[in-house]
Amino acid sequence: MSEQVRLDKWLWAARFFKTRGMAQKAIDGGKVHYNGARTKVSKIVEPGALLALPQGWDRVEVEIIDVSDKRRGASEAQALYRETPASIERRTREAEIRRMDKSMQPPKGRPDRRARRDIQNFQRHQHDDS
Repeated sequence: MSEQVRLDKWLWAARFFKTRGMAQKAIDGGKVHYNGARTKVSKIVEPGALLALPQGWDRVEVEIIDVSDKRRGASEAQALYRETPASIERRTREAEIRRMDKSMQPPKGRPDRRARRDIQNFQRHQHDDS
């Protein structure tokens, strides 16, 4: 019988998250979907299952190939899953859109006093709304 591994531990071992705590927060926040549905941290993963999860700017969809609870090197971790072709195509298309969109470029240099105050006011109002 194969070993039973919790979803949070597998995500950590596959190097999607730096810590198990970060993996748990993502799962509890509904950002990780197991076979198309929200899931719990304690879900036992099985080979062949599909996972959808955030990865930087993108949302990746991977198929679980192998189960492990040991965190090893990146090349070994990548052997635990395979990204779906649809996910790869969507990620490359969105990356191209981001590359073409000039509004996403970082500002040149540090903000001056006025820009810094505008940023602080914006952030303060964002926290008030939530």
